[in-house]
Amino acid sequence: MQVHKAVITAAAPKQNTLPLQQLVDRNGETKTALQLIVEETLSAGIEEICVVIRPGDQEAYEQAAGTHLASIQFVEQPEPLGYADAIYQAKSFVGDQPFLHLVGDHLYLSASDIPCAKQLIKIASEFECSVSAVQSTRENKLPYFGIVSGPHLPRRDDLYEVEAVVEKPTPTYAEQELVTPGLRAGHYLGFFGMHVLTAEVMASIEQLLANHAVEKPSLSDALAMLASRQRYLAYRLQGSRYNLGVTYGLLIAQLAIGLSGRDRDRILTEMVELLATRAEGITAQ
Repeated sequence: MQVHKAVITAAAPKQNTLPLQQLVDRNGETKTALQLIVEETLSAGIEEICVVIRPGDQEAYEQAAGTHLASIQFVEQPEPLGYADAIYQAKSFVGDQPFLHLVGDHLYLSASDIPCAKQLIKIASEFECSVSAVQSTRENKLPYFGIVSGPHLPRRDDLYEVEAVVEKPTPTYAEQELVTPGLRAGHYLGFFGMHVLTAEVMASIEQLLANHAVEKPSLSDALAMLASRQRYLAYRLQGSRYNLGVTYGLLIAQLAIGLSGRDRDRILTEMVELLATRAEGITAQ
């Protein structure tokens, strides 16, 4: 399986401005979140990128893309009809080819020398099927992520044969139906915000969109359908994802990036000084 295309979704209401936010990368350079996400895809050998945006956002996104603009084409999601519909807007771009999919409100930080997207594409190419990156996710974060469950592949403790996919399950449902052997109690396999998908996922989305009983279907809905039709794996790659859309999400992502880069010692010093100042203020009270 050769993966040369990527689809980045950035059309969700209240989240469409997140990829435009500025951060400082590992080398101390100021970049937008969109630039960092695009660089993640390019580092994995992606040649063509489609960004799904809201109507009226293209000019702002072109500016945010910076020097990477030539690698990007934009398509609009005319109405906010949900996550699956946003991906479906890239159907013509994808054609019959597999594609890398990333969400525009997450940043990714590899724990190895190999970028997260490149790790995922390597697994998809090896097993020639759709693969979603997952991360051990605490129960209190279930409201933010799709959750998968299924058994390990033989002799692979980082790969799972997906049997169930549920979008943002309740803790009770997760405890009863989505426990994965090998994870700590209260932890589940949460989506990383990064997938390699075969073009067949578009057929699943199309079927969901035609079923008007399902209001604003999610990607999880489409992947649950895909898992019933063909092999679909989950891969616990070496890295972490940072959701920019949660409270302090940008701050936490920036700290994670900074502490993995050249200015780590400077940032730690500043943090210690802030904590010391705060402690002095509390003592003085």
